[in-house]
Amino acid sequence: LDTTRCRPEYERDILRSLDLFGLRYPDTVIRQSARTATYAAAIAQLGARIALFHCDCTRRELAEEGEACCLKDCRDRRCDPSVSSLRADLRSLEPMTVVDRSLGEIHFNPLTHRDVVVRRRDGLHTYPLATVIDDAEQGVTDVVRGADLLSSTAWQLALHQALHLKPPRYLHLPVVVEPDGSKLAKSRRSTALQPTQTVPQLRQVLRWLAQNEPPAAIDTAGDLLSWMKPRWDPTRFVGSSVIRIDA
Repeated sequence: LDTTRCRPEYERDILRSLDLFGLRYPDTVIRQSARTATYAAAIAQLGARIALFHCDCTRRELAEEGEACCLKDCRDRRCDPSVSSLRADLRSLEPMTVVDRSLGEIHFNPLTHRDVVVRRRDGLHTYPLATVIDDAEQGVTDVVRGADLLSSTAWQLALHQALHLKPPRYLHLPVVVEPDGSKLAKSRRSTALQPTQTVPQLRQVLRWLAQNEPPAAIDTAGDLLSWMKPRWDPTRFVGSSVIRIDA
């Protein structure tokens, strides 16, 4: 989505890592950067069903208040579109609840999740909107991702409802962090994916998630995942949102 930060080498690294770790993906890779017209059409659909408004609240203002929704009276005045984000007003929608297979109930409440940004002030479409549209078009039934993205789920549920789309099942996995609780980062020389250590690293992940230990004879990533697939049990890490690595 963010064309200012994406580079071809990043995409190559992601696909190479998926291959090395035995994770299959469609032959045709969809690039969100090529789907701006699709997202614009979705915004037009939203505008026909719920209210949209421009908002000039800044990231700093929102961060200082610990808020994601509009802080000011942007709904009632005409903000300059050239320096404003575009938000969908969610207050007319119905409350929704889905059950995450690890972290329990996730709620969308239009009283607290009043609005969501669908297009940034720089013209780029947002993660909640793009993922809802992409998942629906690709027939995605299950979303498995890190618990650090849990907070975006309520807004995604709202967009599913507004666009008359069926939401997928969600499973939010614990996020691996440093001993002090900070995110893994190259600047901290955190543990990275090792192309020559795919099986040991997969075994470590399964231990972190309290899964069955695969037989020692399994020596390829693909075989390990095939063995694990029918034995996968997300109830073994229910309620966990963080895993701290050893110091």
